[in-house]
Amino acid sequence: MHSGVHHTLDFDRDGKHFDWLSIPVSVDRSPYFQVKVPVCVIRNGVGPRVLLMAGNHGDEYEGELCLARLARRIDPSRLNGTLTLLPMANAPAVRAAKRCSPIDGGNLNRAFPGDPTGTATSRIAHALEHDLFPRHDVVFDLHSGGTSMAHLPCGLIESQDDAATQSRALELMRSLGLPFGFVAENGRQAPTSMGAARRAGVIGLSGEFGGGGTASPRTMRATAQAIDGLLLKLAMIDVPVLGRIPTVPTGPMQILSLARHSQAIYAMRHGWFEPAVDLGATVAAGDLAGWYHDLERLEMPEEPLLFAEGGIVISHRLHTMSEAGDCLIQVAEPIAQ
Repeated sequence: MHSGVHHTLDFDRDGKHFDWLSIPVSVDRSPYFQVKVPVCVIRNGVGPRVLLMAGNHGDEYEGELCLARLARRIDPSRLNGTLTLLPMANAPAVRAAKRCSPIDGGNLNRAFPGDPTGTATSRIAHALEHDLFPRHDVVFDLHSGGTSMAHLPCGLIESQDDAATQSRALELMRSLGLPFGFVAENGRQAPTSMGAARRAGVIGLSGEFGGGGTASPRTMRATAQAIDGLLLKLAMIDVPVLGRIPTVPTGPMQILSLARHSQAIYAMRHGWFEPAVDLGATVAAGDLAGWYHDLERLEMPEEPLLFAEGGIVISHRLHTMSEAGDCLIQVAEPIAQ
């Protein structure tokens, strides 16, 4: 009653079932409070087992909205295998429209492998890595830039332990129908959902689908296409559920690498950031990335910020006012795969 996560999910029963992950956490308002995380399991016989999750960060809406729609639309009789949907993984953060949980300040995507007797966020992370993830073959965690970042739409995988798994992960990432994908090098002990999937022996996929703390028709279409594309690739569905037949990219997915701190520019003091390049731009080392202004010292000229490395611009900060430590802009390195 006082620790761990409780649920009554039956992953071996056919049909569509709704339940909650219930996380007991004592709060000032309610000593026997439970954080309620909605979950839907849809099963039709033996087949691929896939977990789709969003709301890892509460202000990243494309995945949250698409997974809620998928739960309502999908007909179990048209499904092959098991599909688990978790639109509000860090439910307190989603309800508060914040990146992190207002209950404990927890960033779920930095909380794995979690702790069954820890904070609410830590308990959710533990339940995902040790209970839900191992029941599946593939985990797809949908993200966007959230309230503070604009992000180039792209897929993501972590570098895998062996060549066969790496090849399969790349194949599944390409099925998302996005022009860009990148391979992260955060290591097996990474405190992220992709690190957790790797430790659980599951292929982990992620992706960035927008930003700005909102959803647009363009970003919703890209997210819907990515979900449909993955489920079609795995032969779990035979027609799209969320959108039209996924479009064929005009060229092969460009694989990117984001592995070094020097691929980003960080604020070193309080100021105001003005980007000079758009997302998707190709830049070289030494190119102008933007300007850093000090509006309180008008006699000081704005500071030009230069890229230390070349590549493709994949994200930049949306909030103009910045503090020391804020990531202002990032580039990723194109690599051959």
